[in-house]
Amino acid sequence: MRTLFQFNGGVHPAEHKQESSTQDIACAPLPTQLIVPLQQHIGQRAKPLVQVGDSVLKGQMIGQADGATSCAVHAPTSGRVSAIGEAPVPHPSGLPDLCITITPDGAEQWVERTPLDYQSMSPTEVRKHLRDFGLAGLGGAVFPSHVKLNLGKLAKVPTLILNGAECEPWITCDDRLMRERTADIVAGAKIMQHLLNADEVLIGIEDNKPQAIAAMRAACADARFEVIAVPTLYPSGGAKQLTKILTGKEPPSGGRSSDIGVQIFNVATAYSVARAVLHGEPLISRIVTVTGNVDQPRNYEVLLGTPVKELVALASPRNDTQGYIMGGPMMGFTLPSDAVPVTKASNCLIASSPKLFPPPPPALPCIRCTQCAQACPVNLQPQDLYWFSRGREFGKAQEYNLFDCIECGCCDYVCPSHIPLVQYYRFAKGEIWAREREKQQADLARERHEFRLQRIEREKKERADKLAAKTQGSKAPSANAEADPKKAAIQAAIERAKLKRAGVMPQNVENLPVETLKEIKEIEARRAQLKQAMEKQPDTPNS
Repeated sequence: MRTLFQFNGGVHPAEHKQESSTQDIACAPLPTQLIVPLQQHIGQRAKPLVQVGDSVLKGQMIGQADGATSCAVHAPTSGRVSAIGEAPVPHPSGLPDLCITITPDGAEQWVERTPLDYQSMSPTEVRKHLRDFGLAGLGGAVFPSHVKLNLGKLAKVPTLILNGAECEPWITCDDRLMRERTADIVAGAKIMQHLLNADEVLIGIEDNKPQAIAAMRAACADARFEVIAVPTLYPSGGAKQLTKILTGKEPPSGGRSSDIGVQIFNVATAYSVARAVLHGEPLISRIVTVTGNVDQPRNYEVLLGTPVKELVALASPRNDTQGYIMGGPMMGFTLPSDAVPVTKASNCLIASSPKLFPPPPPALPCIRCTQCAQACPVNLQPQDLYWFSRGREFGKAQEYNLFDCIECGCCDYVCPSHIPLVQYYRFAKGEIWAREREKQQADLARERHEFRLQRIEREKKERADKLAAKTQGSKAPSANAEADPKKAAIQAAIERAKLKRAGVMPQNVENLPVETLKEIKEIEARRAQLKQAMEKQPDTPNS
């Protein structure tokens, strides 16, 4: 029997899981259009590979991974690309993002699917395929799976944990997945174990899911995986908290679970790994819980890109529905509209109403009761972080480990003054990130300026060197030019003296060039030779 450990704090909010967990997973019908965001994961946005008017097949890559921390995006069904541009997406900011809109043709024609023989392939090749299959964590963080499965310089990650805790209220998609599709979850865990070279595989499930625990234990009987029931306590499904419960280990502040020899994945991620490797299917759908203020709460397998409006209509929302929460009530956020699409991060949609989610009462002053510190699962001092965030003392907030906060909302839940503490922490984090970006941009601008000054100095020196070389070269011919007339004048004077001695002195001889003087001298020499020859010849008589 494995010894379980306990993390600090935690809360017991009302579960609201029975509403949607009693029925099997249903397949949502094909929507009228699919709006596929190119940013459905942490990291770089995928690069579009199609154009408006292109025909696509189901499972065809329409967005290519761009960079190491990125993954591909695929067409959820066959049809025609009707638009590429900014469209509303599910994000707390409410800002639009680049999306590819596909109009389905109803044929559901797949691309060719090729399973992988992962045991005969190198881990690098398998990870590349997982990136190209678009796999990202389906527990909510949507971190690219191929990155987490990369050992880097490590020889192994001894412990692989599958997270089936699903601790947040209302959400039951993992519960139903573990009940109905255990074989693929176990197969995916085996592939992950192979890639991480893990010694053990632990599967943690909260004890309020007895059917899922029984199903997973039956499926893992031959796999030597250990399925462990953990106490129901929010947020036991947090990665650090589940690691602490199962192993007693805690990642260092600012560190990761891999730093202590542990890697953790959601059970839905393991399922998608099996579908990709063993069936050649990219990630184009996921299980989504639709619950809350609806008449027919249920879990649906939904194509990514399905408009929320069309999905929630299947559950028959009631007339007093005021909006929709994506995720759970503790860590989720209210959608800007129901026109946004389902994405890889969409594990739950809760229809809200004034009765289910009444508006919070006005915040009162902090009374320093320390209930928030008692409930914090990562041993922070929430009241101090609140004062530092409110006073914009961001340096002090960082000293108090602000970025260790997982934003679980436990402090909000127990605060008697109803202070939205997590909102202050998010504000402080955002301001710190913004200042870091400004600092990086300023450093980059300074480096560019310094480089520009160095370039200007270098070019100035190069011009000066070229000018000096040119000046030096021009001075040498000039000296020769000055020396040549002097030599010519001296030679001309010598030639004139010779002519004078020979008795030859033509007019303007002083102004004649040296070459002409030489020619005159040669002519006079030939005349003298001819005259001598004539004088030596005897007289001849007339015949």
